[in-house]
Amino acid sequence: MLSETLSAGLERYRIGPKIRALRLQKNMGQGQLAEHTGLSPALLSKIERGQLFPTLPTLLRIAMVFGVGLAHFFLDEQRPAVSVTRKKERLRLPDQPGEEARCYLFESLNFPATDRKMAAYYAEFPSSSQPSEPHRHAGVEFIFVMKGRLSVNLAREDTSLDEGDAMQFDSGSPHSYRREGQSPASAIIVVLP
Repeated sequence: MLSETLSAGLERYRIGPKIRALRLQKNMGQGQLAEHTGLSPALLSKIERGQLFPTLPTLLRIAMVFGVGLAHFFLDEQRPAVSVTRKKERLRLPDQPGEEARCYLFESLNFPATDRKMAAYYAEFPSSSQPSEPHRHAGVEFIFVMKGRLSVNLAREDTSLDEGDAMQFDSGSPHSYRREGQSPASAIIVVLP
């Protein structure tokens, strides 16, 4: 028997109604779901009505029938997925670990997000920074210069960006960054796979 605290915590996920919704979307009766899962129709009925909470193995059997992951049952569809990254929690890393001559230092702005559809970074190019090595990766990259001046070399062609300028490009092409002038620079870089 579950305590009231545990029951209340599980009820907020509305697992039973989510199972029922999946079953009805497939025009499937409880008997058919029982055949596919090896569970009894009575057990499925209790789960759908919220009278019983399934164990993870039971829930996984049901999830496999509908082609969804376990996460489907634990995501709150009423609230948008929100992830907050506090400045003091961000980890600062060099562009090339172990290298003395660094181009920039970066911090991930959305590392705690569970379902990242993009990667967002804050990058600082200190006065002592060196040009980065050309690199490439799948997707699209977007850069917004917050302070200073940057030069982005894309396929052997330089584009100068001043404070407030933005650039988007296919990051499958070799590209590199270089701070221009004597002042430090900073930018927001967003990568979409």
